[in-house]
Amino acid sequence: MGEGPVHHEAACPPLIVALKWTSKAHSDLVRLYEFVGPVNPAAAARIVRHLVASAKRIPAHPRLGMQMPEFTPREVRKVLVADYEIRYELTDTEVFILRIFHAREDR
Repeated sequence: MGEGPVHHEAACPPLIVALKWTSKAHSDLVRLYEFVGPVNPAAAARIVRHLVASAKRIPAHPRLGMQMPEFTPREVRKVLVADYEIRYELTDTEVFILRIFHAREDR
C-alpha cells in the first residue's frame, strides 16, 4: 500500500541501426553545396551541416520516415528536413542514406 505505479521497461529495446552513406548521397551534398555556395557560402555550409545532422538522427528512430511503396520489397523511406528530402533504405542492421535533394526537384 502507498506504493506508486509500477513502471515496466519495454519488452524490446528500440531499434538502433548503423548509418551508411551511398556515394550518390555524398554527391548530392556536394552538388547542393556547389549550387548554393557561390551565392552564399555560409548558408550552403549551414544547410549541409543541418542535413548531415538530421541523417545522423535517423538510426535512433528509423521507421519514423514515410514509407515509399514504389520501392517494395525494399524498405525505402523519406523524411523532409526543411526544403530537402532525405531518402533512406532500412535493413535489419543498417540505414543507407540513398539520396538528398531539394523538394522542388523532380525526382
